[in-house]
Amino acid sequence: MKNISILVPNGAVALGTIEGPFIAFRQANYLLMQTGKEPIFDVKLVGLKREGKVYDRLFTVAPDITIADPRQSDLIIVPAVNGNMEEVIDANKDFFPWMVKQYEAGAELASLCVGAFLLASTGLLNGKQCSTHWLAENDFKKMFPELNLVSDKIITDEQGVYTSGGANSFWNLILYIIEKYAGRDIAVYCAKFFEIEIDRGTQSPFIMFTGQKEHEDEPVRKAQEFIENNYQDKITVDQLAYMLALSRRNLERRFKKATSNTVVEYMQRVKIEAAKKSLEKSRKNISEVMYDVGYVDTKAFRTVFKRITGLSPIDYRSKYNKESAMQSGSK
Repeated sequence: MKNISILVPNGAVALGTIEGPFIAFRQANYLLMQTGKEPIFDVKLVGLKREGKVYDRLFTVAPDITIADPRQSDLIIVPAVNGNMEEVIDANKDFFPWMVKQYEAGAELASLCVGAFLLASTGLLNGKQCSTHWLAENDFKKMFPELNLVSDKIITDEQGVYTSGGANSFWNLILYIIEKYAGRDIAVYCAKFFEIEIDRGTQSPFIMFTGQKEHEDEPVRKAQEFIENNYQDKITVDQLAYMLALSRRNLERRFKKATSNTVVEYMQRVKIEAAKKSLEKSRKNISEVMYDVGYVDTKAFRTVFKRITGLSPIDYRSKYNKESAMQSGSK
């Protein structure tokens, strides 16, 4: 039997990240029984206190047990929490010693989406790769600059500590864990039952790049604005440095510190974001889109596009352009 503990945190929570794992493990148990096997998942909701928590003013989640109960977990699931993360972390800090103690006694831990902020606060992500919602990337890096955030990944798995990407991608982590605990057949069944695309490894196609502008470095902000307003043109780092009366080295250092991107990376991401929008909405062919965003080398454009989005330009258009999707669906 695998003891699954799903946290019932204080504060605002994405309710689906409590309900989803709960029903997924129960459904896995159901299939096991249908095939003549014993259920293997004992799922409990764990709170700091017995009192139920009201989320979104309508839904009450009542813990089955508290952290004071003598139950050793095999897996602790940390759901996605919302709000001011410093306040959320403080409101749930009493979970952290319990989580660490459980881990030291053999439990595995899994954070869903921005639940990574709580898991990171335990110190158990130190020295490990981790992921979270792509929209929270900059905030996470500010709060935990020492951690190895790989925000393009949907699943990380190191030394019994798991994290997942954003929003509904938590389902991929749950399926991944079900496969580890109950086998591939059960995981595939659950994927089909819930109609979840199994084995999806990246959230890159969903990332919308808006640039990190929550900083106080005015020259860097001017460089960002210049890049975003002139992405069709060939811009060099030396050109930006001259325009801002900075040395190239100084600009590159300050730009990386302020935006978490090198200047060249920022240019590429701005260009590719513009290309994505064109592919989503226009009828232009790939070459036209490429030229519109300032690329003249087809191979370079396709290579950078796939590295950033995880898809080729053609596959991206097929997936997100309404007309292309309708044509594909009618075949």
